[in-house]
Amino acid sequence: MSHILISAEELADLIVADPTVRVLDVRWRLDRPDGRPEFLAGHIPGAVYVDLDDELAEHGAPTDGRHPLPSTARLQAAARRWGLNDGETVVVYDDLKSLSAARAWWLLTDAGVEDVRILDGSLRAWTASGRPLETGDVVPAPGGVSLSRGRLAQLTIDEAADLAETGVLIDVRAAERYRGDVEPIDPRAGHVPGALNRFTGANVDTAGRFLDPETLRQEFAALGVVHGSPVGVYCGSGVTASHAFVALTLAGYRPALYAGSWSQWSNHLDRPVAIGSLPEGALAPVPSAQPVHTEEELS
Repeated sequence: MSHILISAEELADLIVADPTVRVLDVRWRLDRPDGRPEFLAGHIPGAVYVDLDDELAEHGAPTDGRHPLPSTARLQAAARRWGLNDGETVVVYDDLKSLSAARAWWLLTDAGVEDVRILDGSLRAWTASGRPLETGDVVPAPGGVSLSRGRLAQLTIDEAADLAETGVLIDVRAAERYRGDVEPIDPRAGHVPGALNRFTGANVDTAGRFLDPETLRQEFAALGVVHGSPVGVYCGSGVTASHAFVALTLAGYRPALYAGSWSQWSNHLDRPVAIGSLPEGALAPVPSAQPVHTEEELS
């Protein structure tokens, strides 16, 4: 399908052809961050469970954001626990439109794993194809993979602020959070001044599969994304921004990830906040708390 996506049929064939392929189950939701119970109840045969909160993120101060990128040491220790060795293919999946699987794809690709794929359509694509699930835990022999970071573009909080003025910075949260109508979890409502809004859920179809590259390209171009010009993405906590990063990459762009995202920005009280449907809006330093929304809107 692409150098990033893999279909359920292709994955089934790959598992037979290459017994070293490592399949990772990255189920996570903001309201149920521990996806292990669902994993134990049924997963793709041979898949290893990945703990997003503990293995794909650090635990820092609020000013670091809710899901800071993990250190290389933390990520490497986790990858070795998953049984990963140098040169092996990795396939990641979740059960929520690849929103959390994309975080694993981003981190492993950035860390030098050359062949990382996302199961397009998530776990539903596997079960819809009639293929079986396996229950219980999977504990592989420890791997020996060596990771090093820095292959994908990132933005610091200062660089995100600059990009919102000089390029295109996309806020991929739900529109009501971008506007500042609601803020169910972070300290302040609104968006980075100058940022544009495109909900990352718009990158997939009703089956949770990514739209084709040409459609994605046209939709991002309509937002003002131009080949050769800088474009960055952020979300609430830095998880679903990776999903938008994947969509932009599929469309042929070279995006940068602001991993700190709104959870970091809103905790820096010296940073300005904009509200409304326009990029700048009106400055709004006042916190707002509203009812909780869906996982893909919150993360």
